[in-house]
Amino acid sequence: MDLFEYQARDLFEKHGVPVLKAKVAETPEEAQAGAEALGGGTVVVKSQVKVGGRGKAGGVKLAKNPEEARQRAEEILGLDIKGHITKRVMIAEGADIAEEYYFSVLLDRANRTYLAMCSKEGGMDIETLAEERPEALARVPVSPLTGIDDAKAKEIVEAAGFDGELAGKIADVLQTLWTVFDEEDATLVEVNPLVSTGAGDIIALDGKVSLDDNASFRHPDHEDLRDIDAEDPLELKAKKLDLNYVKLDGEVGIIGNGAGLVMSTLDVTAYAGERHNGVKPANFLDIGGGASAEVMANGLDVILGDDQVKSVFVNVFGGITACDEVANGIVKALELLGDTATKPLVVRLDGNNVEEGRRILESADHPLVTLTDTMDGGADKAAELAAAAN
Repeated sequence: MDLFEYQARDLFEKHGVPVLKAKVAETPEEAQAGAEALGGGTVVVKSQVKVGGRGKAGGVKLAKNPEEARQRAEEILGLDIKGHITKRVMIAEGADIAEEYYFSVLLDRANRTYLAMCSKEGGMDIETLAEERPEALARVPVSPLTGIDDAKAKEIVEAAGFDGELAGKIADVLQTLWTVFDEEDATLVEVNPLVSTGAGDIIALDGKVSLDDNASFRHPDHEDLRDIDAEDPLELKAKKLDLNYVKLDGEVGIIGNGAGLVMSTLDVTAYAGERHNGVKPANFLDIGGGASAEVMANGLDVILGDDQVKSVFVNVFGGITACDEVANGIVKALELLGDTATKPLVVRLDGNNVEEGRRILESADHPLVTLTDTMDGGADKAAELAAAAN
């Protein structure tokens, strides 16, 4: 789960990371009141969207007084930034910036550890810096066993080229940022820029935090951070039904049991779609090992609720859950869905008790169901049906 900047700022403050005071506003009037509450001086009005490039898009503006903060909020609220509509702004205190730096710690999946990145050149597109001047971005592996302790923090700032008193100040902040990463079960904590002020203070001026949904059971308070309005309604519905579902931009609904099989099904469906007007998979949906009638019905209900879906490919390899159980689940699911099931289903079964599973579906003789023997054949048929319905 990605957080808005104001939510990241609040987490930073909770764990003792130095930040500036700020208010959140959803109307120009609230923005003016927020600026007044911050002392009536210079503030920055910042669009709250989960995407980069806000400044270049006009989503970050300086305001010298509360009235001007209201005007800037009027300009920013409703602004479309890379497809994200601004519904709220953060009013932040102005800062006396002397220098800007960059820091992040993230999950390094390739190396199965954590990675800290730090640079004396912050406030810019870090991807561009990493590509054009990689020597300016220090990359330091971080052990999950020890994290960023005093020794590791010193190693990071030294690798980034900091020295003297400044290096010590930044090292202290990096350890606190690690506390956020560790205690909140984050997969990313990024500060860009991390600034040094004219008075010599180190402040996290802008923050980005991604939380690990797999650890949400340890953090019931994280649910309050979720932006329901920004979530895809089908993904939200699937989550409430405990389904492993991700919406994609395609026309062929996919149901499988096991993440590996579903990923393979996406690949063969995309390949088959190239022969049928370029149709693509519409989703990832893993129903897991227990493909009961209820689970199958829930899965079909979510997929058929996607207006883009023109056909559905059910690809199941029977293991612990035998194919006859899956077949009975499909038949009962179609009975439960009734008239709401209107799109063709292509079903491929293989594995444990496959003959009985196929016999059950053949006996049911449902007009929407087409049986196939192979995954390639099923993908091709589903793509053909989707293309015909477009």
